[in-house]
Amino acid sequence: MQQERHNRYEKARILGARALQISYGAPVLIETDRSEPILIAAEEYDADVLPFTVNRGSKR
Repeated sequence: MQQERHNRYEKARILGARALQISYGAPVLIETDRSEPILIAAEEYDADVLPFTVNRGSKR
């Protein structure tokens, strides 16, 4: 899913949002033995299974 590279700010925002979802009980999208939401989110990001898109500003 991840065609473009995310910069570090986008990645931090994506991981933070996903970790919050997991901490509130959202289903985990991969098999993992981790228990901390931020580590689970990082594994999901690395596996390219996160359903997030980044809309960057339009080019002028």
